[in-house]
Amino acid sequence: MTTTSQDTQQAAGAAAPGLTINGTTAGLDGVTPHTTLLDWLRERGLTGTKEGCAEGECGACAVLVARSTIRDTGSGQGGERSGSGPPADGQPATEWVAVNACLVPVAALDGQEVVTSEGLGTPEHLHPVQRELAVRGGSQCGYCTPGFVCAMAAEYYRADRTEFDTHALSGNLCRCTGYRPILDAARALGTPTEDDPLAGRRGIPSPVARHTRVIADGAELVRPADLAEAVGLLAAREDALPVAGSTDVGVEITIRGSRPPLLVVVDRLPELRGLDVDAARIRIGAALTLSEIERALGGAVPLLDELLPQFASRLIRNAATLGGNLGTASPIGDAAPALLALEASLVLVGPRGERTVALADHFTGYRQTVRARDELIKEVAVPLPLARTTAFHKIAKRRFDDISSVAVAFALDVVDGSVARARIGLGGVAATPVRARRTEAELEGRTWTAQTVRAAAAVLGTEGTPMSDHRASDRYRRAVLEQSLLKLHAATLEEEARR
Repeated sequence: MTTTSQDTQQAAGAAAPGLTINGTTAGLDGVTPHTTLLDWLRERGLTGTKEGCAEGECGACAVLVARSTIRDTGSGQGGERSGSGPPADGQPATEWVAVNACLVPVAALDGQEVVTSEGLGTPEHLHPVQRELAVRGGSQCGYCTPGFVCAMAAEYYRADRTEFDTHALSGNLCRCTGYRPILDAARALGTPTEDDPLAGRRGIPSPVARHTRVIADGAELVRPADLAEAVGLLAAREDALPVAGSTDVGVEITIRGSRPPLLVVVDRLPELRGLDVDAARIRIGAALTLSEIERALGGAVPLLDELLPQFASRLIRNAATLGGNLGTASPIGDAAPALLALEASLVLVGPRGERTVALADHFTGYRQTVRARDELIKEVAVPLPLARTTAFHKIAKRRFDDISSVAVAFALDVVDGSVARARIGLGGVAATPVRARRTEAELEGRTWTAQTVRAAAAVLGTEGTPMSDHRASDRYRRAVLEQSLLKLHAATLEEEARR
């Protein structure tokens, strides 16, 4: 039987664990720490939400969640700005965000609001998204359709939408209708009417994430009230596992059957969700989602602007965080190469206080880091000014929503035809993400010419310890490294020619 800290919450005047689903409050009695939102919904008869892959790739399980709107920092450098706190005047207080229900523990949504495809419309009163899909032949077997409906609805309700961004559907797969009628339906959508309840809901602040404790089946999930409680839990329990967007842990639970004894949910902790820019650095909260970062930076970091659209899908980016991506220490995580090229550092926080670690010194082995068991990544700091020439090259079997075979990030300062500084981050070519230090040394102080680049590319092809696996051979990976630098040089020549 499931037990919760319900008595403690009620003593403090808080409600029992539950969430609002399609406008109706539902309790979380009987859930376990590892029960996903997808399973909970289907058990309640909301079977429009489907399980396709159970790892966040197909989008059949997409639902809408009400989230607070984060401010845009602007695109310049210097001047203190913040991406946290209330939205600017004229901006909605809440946005509807599409996420994968197969990955997130339902207990992590205690107190939140969720809308499924059933909550958007009925057969008698179709939602505009559902109607357009129906009349334009965008549904055939129908298995994937509810997920498409929710992802399209999130884009439909985007406050600053002038046209439909088809990348909103990059995490939804369809194999029977084909994509043309689905895209036709998306592009035919107008704007929400004044009496649309979900559009009107955007003007009301979204629920504040509340303290939660769920205990069942020998495991526990806790949403701490603040950072101090989170750190205390990590210090007190060796089996505590911090969870933010659950895009990595969720796969371990659903696909590999992992059952962590204690999940500490940190995704909504205010202390981890700031975004500040001053003259010296950009500080990005470790629990901001990638979509929030993309919007809040507003083009301030061109290298991240190249990275983020290639990072999984919009559904994943709506949940995934930099803290989680770097904390897993995967050698094929896309964020690390770009942040290595930007010479980023991490602020770690634990019982002994805060400390700053250069990202290049963070990784110590395969999925191992210098972060202590009782520490959290609090923020990622990117020093200013930024390099003038940047690029992110991701090589994968699919253009989007795929894992890298190789990822290469460049950040160069070319002054008066010479390379004054070069920073290159690599992923997929060693047990950890790495800096291509020998290639950097080969470039710095030399003229930015084809001869220099060819010599440096030969060195770049020897960086790391590439291996052969199902994604690529070691020879292919080395060839990709060499070609990536040649490609960057060719792109800079083309840009100069256009000036």
